[in-house]
Amino acid sequence: MRIWKEDWTLERLNHGMKGTIHDSLGIEFIAIGDDFLEATLPVDERTKQPLGLLHGGASAVLAESLGSRASALVAGEGYICVGIELSASHLKSARQGSVIGRVRPIRLGKTVHVWEIQIRKAAALDSALVCLSRLTVLVRELNKKAG
Repeated sequence: MRIWKEDWTLERLNHGMKGTIHDSLGIEFIAIGDDFLEATLPVDERTKQPLGLLHGGASAVLAESLGSRASALVAGEGYICVGIELSASHLKSARQGSVIGRVRPIRLGKTVHVWEIQIRKAAALDSALVCLSRLTVLVRELNKKAG
């Protein structure tokens, strides 16, 4: 079942990320399904920690970016969506190439969305998880005061 309020293109999604942390880290949306989004993140000097592994914080940025953007696509115009809780379990290392994150909904309520984000090495999408995250997003109408 399709969960998005309107049709979005990858070009439109990626254009909206210009000049943000997504742009700085090289995050790029690569797929839109009926109930999921996918984005890539390079494993390079921008995203590695000193031991040469993908930094857990970079995985967290990818996870929050996917979940927040997915909520915005579900909520539609006139709403803002902000992450309020993120958990990330770093399960396997990545040293090179890129990773792909896929977000899918766990619960889509009127004011709260909960998403699961799976991050795997791009070369082997059926490989073991690099990171498993859950993001809770607050959904608010733009004309209401956030408190």
